Amino acid sequence: MTKKSDYILVTGGAGYIGGHMAGMLVEAGYKVVVFDNLSTGVKPWIAKGARFVKGDLGRLTDVQKLFKRYRIAAVMHFAAKIVVPESVSQPIMYYRNNVGGTLNLLQGMSEFKVKKIVFSSTAAVYGSAKKMPITEATPVAPLSPYGASKFMVESVLEDAAKAGLIEYIALRYFNVAGWDTHRAWPVKGRPVPTHLISNAMKALHGAGELGVCGNDYNTPDGTGVRDFIHVVDLCWAHLRALKALSRGVKNEVFNLGADRGFSVLEVIKAAEKVTGKPVPHHISPRRPGDVEIVVASSDKARKILGWVPKHTLCDILRDEWERKWAV
Repeated sequence: MTKKSDYILVTGGAGYIGGHMAGMLVEAGYKVVVFDNLSTGVKPWIAKGARFVKGDLGRLTDVQKLFKRYRIAAVMHFAAKIVVPESVSQPIMYYRNNVGGTLNLLQGMSEFKVKKIVFSSTAAVYGSAKKMPITEATPVAPLSPYGASKFMVESVLEDAAKAGLIEYIALRYFNVAGWDTHRAWPVKGRPVPTHLISNAMKALHGAGELGVCGNDYNTPDGTGVRDFIHVVDLCWAHLRALKALSRGVKNEVFNLGADRGFSVLEVIKAAEKVTGKPVPHHISPRRPGDVEIVVASSDKARKILGWVPKHTLCDILRDEWERKWAV
């Protein structure tokens, strides 16, 4: 049980998902400390009411100073590099950042007797699965260093748990989009996600055409199919995972998704319906590391975590469209 004097540590809490998560935790009454090197996150995104420590997981001394300064009850670990094509071209950087940084985080947790951690993983660990929807029993076969780095971290967590050092929950999700429209996020300087929906919105606001990466996949319209989840639903799942750790659920992996996939062209059509404007787009080559279809079954999360996503694709698109975009 988390004591009132203890903090929840949110690594990467100045970024898109981490910023939303820290805000939700503060609103839920938790004391929060955000740890971020601001390489992609920005200060205006740090939740009001949260403490902030600038530091890098790549430096063990930064991590040790953090744990020495704050009494941490549990960790929510979002800090990672996440761009699939970039991971293909710069794999060493991805392994050093995603795996190496997590090792330093776990070292700090071990030294200061912090056991509980919720890890932000990805459905990219499954690679090009043959059977849909993907369940937690689907074989892991990542196609990119990004996916591989996330699964490496899961393996480290599993081994650390077996040694009695930690108790963890890893959440595997794919395309996160949308905004919390109840918060006045800053317009300028905020980190903008690189996923399909955000890129479509940028195109609608005059930032050039959206590139549809490949139209020769074995799908109904030839474009890749993805399962989209609203960032608020995602953060709610993390909060449910944190509470589950407190009641004894531990060392588990959960998929998070809407249990339905949409192709790139279907997303474009839905965006046009929501906004009433055509999305400028063109067909471009496939991206290295991309997979054909990813639709994750989240039945396990529904049953054990009591989590049910509430937002539809149209909700996500509407929230994205209502944001004031700086392009």
